[in-house]
Amino acid sequence: MSKERSKKRLPKFDSEAQEQEFWAERDSVDYLDWGRAERVTLAKLKPSTKTISIRLPESLLDELKLLAHKRDVPYQSLLKIFLAERVAKELKSA
Repeated sequence: MSKERSKKRLPKFDSEAQEQEFWAERDSVDYLDWGRAERVTLAKLKPSTKTISIRLPESLLDELKLLAHKRDVPYQSLLKIFLAERVAKELKSA
């Protein structure tokens, strides 16, 4: 008897909705050999974003804009960098 379980064949899907319904009811382990999977980086794929509203003291916003200007980046981008760094730090220490 083989150590490898024989894998089922994937059907052809007519739409993304049909594929989503298929996977919602099944385990991918029955269809894919995850032991042979390779990790890839999708460099051109942009993460989805959501617009939020945040109230900041004017002085804090002014300081953020000053720092961003010194780094030649938009202040919103710098704010995202600062938030991402702090969230990663907090998650690491938790």
